[in-house]
Amino acid sequence: MAPWTRTTVEKYGVVKWNFFGQGEKQLSLEVGDTVHIQEVCNGWYKGYLARNNAKQGVFPVSFVHLKEVIVEKRGDEEVVMSVEMPLVKEVTTTLREWGSIWKQLFVANKEVRVKQVQRLMWELMEWRSQLLSGTLPSDEFKELKQKVTSKIDYGNKILELDQVVRDEDGNILDPERASVISLFRAHEKATVKINERIKEEQSNVQTDHSGISARIQSSPTHSLYVFVRNFVCRIGEDSELFMSLYDLTKQAIISESYLVRWGSKGFPKEIEMLNNLKVVFTDLGNKDLNREKIYLICQIVRMGRMDLKETNTKKCTQGLRRPFGVAVMDISDIIKGKIEIDEEKQYFIPFFPVVAENDFLHTLLNKVTASRGDSGGQGLWVTMKALVGDIVQIRKEYPHLVDRSTVVARKLGFPEIIMPGDVRNDIYLTLQSGDFDKYNKTTQKNVEVIMWVCDEEGKVIQNSVCLGAGDKAVSEYRSVIYYQIKQPRWMETFKVAVPLEEMHRIHLRFMFRHRSSQESKDKSEKNFAMAFVRLMKEDGTVLQDGVHDLVVFKGDSKRMEDVNSYLSLRSTRNHHGDLHKGTTLNRNSSSVSGSGGGLSVSSRDSFTISTLVCSTKLTQNVGLLGLLKWRTRPELLKENLEKLKIIDGEEVVKFLQDTLDALFNIMMEHSQTDDYDSLVFNALIYIIGLIADRKFQHFNTVLEAYIKQHFSATLAYKKLMSVLKQYLDVSSQGEECESVFRALKALEYIFKFIVRSRMLYSQLYEGKEQAEFEESLKRLFESINSLMRTDYTTTLLLRVAALKYLPAVLHDVEKVFDAKLLSQLLHEFYSCILPEKLQKQKVASMTEIVSSQLFQRQVRD
Repeated sequence: MAPWTRTTVEKYGVVKWNFFGQGEKQLSLEVGDTVHIQEVCNGWYKGYLARNNAKQGVFPVSFVHLKEVIVEKRGDEEVVMSVEMPLVKEVTTTLREWGSIWKQLFVANKEVRVKQVQRLMWELMEWRSQLLSGTLPSDEFKELKQKVTSKIDYGNKILELDQVVRDEDGNILDPERASVISLFRAHEKATVKINERIKEEQSNVQTDHSGISARIQSSPTHSLYVFVRNFVCRIGEDSELFMSLYDLTKQAIISESYLVRWGSKGFPKEIEMLNNLKVVFTDLGNKDLNREKIYLICQIVRMGRMDLKETNTKKCTQGLRRPFGVAVMDISDIIKGKIEIDEEKQYFIPFFPVVAENDFLHTLLNKVTASRGDSGGQGLWVTMKALVGDIVQIRKEYPHLVDRSTVVARKLGFPEIIMPGDVRNDIYLTLQSGDFDKYNKTTQKNVEVIMWVCDEEGKVIQNSVCLGAGDKAVSEYRSVIYYQIKQPRWMETFKVAVPLEEMHRIHLRFMFRHRSSQESKDKSEKNFAMAFVRLMKEDGTVLQDGVHDLVVFKGDSKRMEDVNSYLSLRSTRNHHGDLHKGTTLNRNSSSVSGSGGGLSVSSRDSFTISTLVCSTKLTQNVGLLGLLKWRTRPELLKENLEKLKIIDGEEVVKFLQDTLDALFNIMMEHSQTDDYDSLVFNALIYIIGLIADRKFQHFNTVLEAYIKQHFSATLAYKKLMSVLKQYLDVSSQGEECESVFRALKALEYIFKFIVRSRMLYSQLYEGKEQAEFEESLKRLFESINSLMRTDYTTTLLLRVAALKYLPAVLHDVEKVFDAKLLSQLLHEFYSCILPEKLQKQKVASMTEIVSSQLFQRQVRD
């Protein structure tokens, strides 16, 4: 037997599996124990547990995960220290300590405390992995460090362990180096922080009536992480797996599909994707979480011959997309945060095949969600986790789950908040249904729909169709084929993505073709009909969302591919009455189409699609389009600015950045005249008022982000101050001015724009015109004071509004205005209020001022 040798590198490790020692010489180990290693021999270590160095023994090498260490010599003694950063070491030690207590609580059957500690430990483990990832910028690392130390202190408090005292950076204070007084003050601060944390945690633990946790409910954006571990199904051909989120009540898919291409041999088509099939369904809002039932569904389409039972494969037509089955799972409780999820736990989603070859996948989906059958052990194995935040946020908070290679499947529709810079131009198209006559055939057709994205010359736009998230863009779409069905119902959704500048030239062309199961017959088949639709209307707006009943045209197959034959014709049916049956449209439009043959309307065939536009650049509203494209029709500018107030608020906030850019461009390009100043100002306060509405309150962060990152109008402050002063002066004379009240309610954001504009101007021209700016601001405050001196009935509401909203502007104004002078102006503001008037409002307003930074700084000075 080889002799025991002293270890040089292998000094310290963590136990991976339980080991039950036999006899006195073997050392028993538990998962998570740390061991100090002294000697090694033939796959065995000799050493002792960190928690009990009195007992030494041997244990297998394979049961221990080695950690990198630094060995320091202190005389004859060796001191082994982990190379991990101090905070990671503290988290690790804390988890071990809590882990042993957690087991004791479990044994003592203290269920509530067990769940509480378990949740704390999960959060610490998640944050520890982020710290170890090394991908965090310094500011995020500092923020995470504060969260970790706060969580540790809170956990120690509720478990009645020793309180750890820290400095301002979260590092543990060394009692040898800190004075008694500083230790006492640190203890006081720590106690206050921990008590606040306990209140916060208690509010987070409570769930509301709908069962959604406070954290999930408070966030406007949610995501679902799904990791496809395996797909077990006997197909024998290549297949496509379309995974998406499904609202059972509305019987509608609510997210993009994640497309996995699965090979006939039982592996992904791209073998490197094995163990890397990860997707995040993102952009989900609180409205989505409030849906009654949400399912994770997978629609399986096989790629091959018409009939799987056909044995003579050489004669069969190959590459046909045929329905195969669906897999469904109710994830309502998971996505709503009602149940704790272990991200390593695998869920089985059972598979249900189509019963007959002509079963619609959508119909089968509704059947299996209503009643469960036996899947025969076939289905999907997945792990999943509900995440809080948008894709940027979750990449930061969950780097061990979501990285750059993780596929992102967005919601079919906009998130509740559209941040500036989130440019999107997606058109989702759903093939709904059709009705096709068999004409001279003895049986019904096996209809395949082929779609291309074409320009006005008929040229196909390459790589403009996306079948699902995670898949490469393709140049054509081919539908699933249902066998001998007169009225196929596809319900297949895919994305059309084309450059913005090309949109006005684009149309979608649909060709209908009968597919034969025999290759020899299939080759002779030609397209028997066609349909088309333009993506943009003549007025410049994009195709309206909803169902479109398209006109089906018949004619020569070559003629159907010629844009001159069809592009001038009407593409959709008149809802008030069908087109004249059997009429040849070309008779009425031959001069336009310039074709001799022409196409005729097929009265016996119909085809419907539905569209959903998710674009931050294309609007379906004519009025808003007129404002965004104001340079093309400057003569309509006044009219379009006035119309903004009657445009649906949802459409305005969707295009918030572009609308604000347009308003400030109008203001700047007419800087020499005041023709549009009042109209632009009114439009601006309308938008600010819109965002103050509870319905759109989440867009406050968008407006803040716009002002900080995108706003660039350096001269806007002069115009805004001028119009606001003019409105105040008119009101001070007792005249009614309906915009003043709305302007005072929007005062905080008006001043944010004023201050940001002035700061940009100052940076550009190195502080030029500071004196003029201060004088203008002083006159503006004097106009507010003049309003406060009035005693007209018409100004009562305005004075109340001024008292309520003025304190909110101080934080921004003091960045560009002398603090002492601002304090004097505020003193005058409160002094000029008539005695015995508005006393209650005045006290409330002054209370706000007292708690402001300006007041605190002035008191210190």
